[in-house]
Amino acid sequence: MHMAMVIGGGIVLLGLFLLFGKLWGETLPNMAWAAKLFVPVWLVVALVNMWVGVTKAGYSVRDELPILVIVFAIPAAIAAAAIWRLAR
Repeated sequence: MHMAMVIGGGIVLLGLFLLFGKLWGETLPNMAWAAKLFVPVWLVVALVNMWVGVTKAGYSVRDELPILVIVFAIPAAIAAAAIWRLAR
């Protein structure tokens, strides 16, 4: 359940980045740039989530690595699709 909430939070965060990209310049390239900016920010958030799982929840890094990949990949893939669609 926690993993789904984190992924959902990533999708909401992507939406906020796209919204600010639209408000900032009201052009599709600005929205694509905001989605590109989202990806490294989301990587940091996913790594912090992994760190919390290892240090506070007691999971090993080996247990948390597949979770990190899934938590990062789903919102990043949606961002990549948005970048592809907006940059056309």
